[in-house]
Amino acid sequence: MNEQRRGLTRLMPFLMPQLKVLLLCLFMVVVVNAAELAKPYILEVVIDRYLTAGRPDQGLDAVWVLALSYMACVALSSALNVTEAVMVNRMGQSILMDIRRKVFTHIQHMSMQTLDHFSSGRLITRATNDVETLNELFSDVLVNLFKDAFMLLGIVTMMLIMNWRLALVAFAVVPLIVLITVLVRGKLRRNFVKLKSLTGRINGFFAENMSGMRLVQIFRKEKEKNAEFQELNVGYYKAARTQVRMNSLMRPLVEVVNQLGIAILLWYGCKQVGLGALEIGMLYAFTNYIKQFFEPINDLAEKYTTISSAVVSTDRIFELLDDKSQLEDTQSGEAVPNVEGRVEFQHVWFAYDGENWVLKDVSFTIEPGQSIAFVGTTGAGKSTIISLISRFYTIQRGRILLDGRDISTLSLEQLRRHVAVVLQDVFLFSGTIAENIRLGNHEITDAQVDAALKLACADGFIRELPGGMDYPVTERGSTFSAGQRQLLSFARAIAHDPAVFVLDEATASIDTDTEQLIQQSVRNVSRGRTTIIIAHRLSTIRECDCIYVLRGGRIREQGTHEQLMAQGGIYFKLHNMQMKDA
Repeated sequence: MNEQRRGLTRLMPFLMPQLKVLLLCLFMVVVVNAAELAKPYILEVVIDRYLTAGRPDQGLDAVWVLALSYMACVALSSALNVTEAVMVNRMGQSILMDIRRKVFTHIQHMSMQTLDHFSSGRLITRATNDVETLNELFSDVLVNLFKDAFMLLGIVTMMLIMNWRLALVAFAVVPLIVLITVLVRGKLRRNFVKLKSLTGRINGFFAENMSGMRLVQIFRKEKEKNAEFQELNVGYYKAARTQVRMNSLMRPLVEVVNQLGIAILLWYGCKQVGLGALEIGMLYAFTNYIKQFFEPINDLAEKYTTISSAVVSTDRIFELLDDKSQLEDTQSGEAVPNVEGRVEFQHVWFAYDGENWVLKDVSFTIEPGQSIAFVGTTGAGKSTIISLISRFYTIQRGRILLDGRDISTLSLEQLRRHVAVVLQDVFLFSGTIAENIRLGNHEITDAQVDAALKLACADGFIRELPGGMDYPVTERGSTFSAGQRQLLSFARAIAHDPAVFVLDEATASIDTDTEQLIQQSVRNVSRGRTTIIIAHRLSTIRECDCIYVLRGGRIREQGTHEQLMAQGGIYFKLHNMQMKDA
């Protein structure tokens, strides 16, 4: 219980902005409960004072007043219940909106090093399933929990005031309810944790297989992937079945105890009525109260399930939100108003894990406006260099300078504004072509988008599309060819007018005709900009001012294409190998 209390306390900062609405809802709950508590008492008065007393005609006016009072309680209770339900649901959705916003913002600012260790399924589960689990907590449990607790307190108070001996008899079965709750509570929580974990793994499995379905079909691995999914699916089914069984067991058990309590009350009450120690109206009122007493008990038993689920989800959400150490601070740091584009690595050492060095004592200088290229075999460290320039990772040794200033001291937001990267694996968002070029930057005009498309040599195929740059883009740009996606990615980088332009294997997966378009675009955009090319096809970098050859995380050779060919070293062998393959 303490763990649950601590978990739910973490939600208080999200609840505070809705405090006025919550207090108003709680006030309405008090009024509703008071009306509900008054109804059995009104009936008790009518029965004992007028019906069983043998003088209904003498108190006809009073009976009419009591009848109208009873109907007023019913009408007031119904009206306030509807109003309170609407307000509570609106309040709950506002809170969930704030939580989703915070979770998404947190994920956006997580460093690449942290994201590398998180599966997409785990993050999706926290941002969707876990947040949605809290919906029932805020829309159903939060206010109703107070309502049930207040109703229990009111019933106990009314019963003790009216007849304390009869009240003690009615409460004889309460220890059984406590025992059932204690026995079921621990198992419910453990099973919830298992369910949430399996949900995250299933989401991750779906996300991964949707992205890689083409590969699965190419290698005919449908059976193997289906077997993997079946293992997860069966595990979730068993955990969910256990949850259903326990939830299904709770209410019947409480109902049995409820009927047992009523039976004991009637047995004892009828004896007291026979002895003349108890009036019939009092017994009737107590029977109503004991029914009302077990309704919130039943609700609390069911709400315990919801609360347990919400606590597990809250723990998982705040497990993510509490880890501030791996968040990127994009705002602090020195301002970078203007960038000429001088990039310098000074004895840089970097490893993704421990001391498994990817780069070893790498030093080079790129002057503003130069076009340079990095070549080498897979794993040599080429792509790592551009990740470090954008400060997606932190180096262990050495320094990286931009215009003579250590990039670790610069504002991340402004640093990345001046460095544009065109990746081999192009990602396009759902929307229009123009929206994919702007990426939310509304300062980029239609004329600038059009100019970027022309500079990227993408305007040719876009003119043929219905709507031109307003043509809709499906998820990941699946309706475009690899070459077309690459040209759009190129135009996107151009539109943001970077000082440092990076192409990461940008021509590795495109046809020869498109490569010619890319080469023309490179020549167009590289004028006046520092251009860094991670090259797969060596034929695309012959015009570069300098080529760096990486092997084993170190720079082994550097020079122009002609100089490196004359040396007859690593570059010479790589070039001849490609020419031979061609």
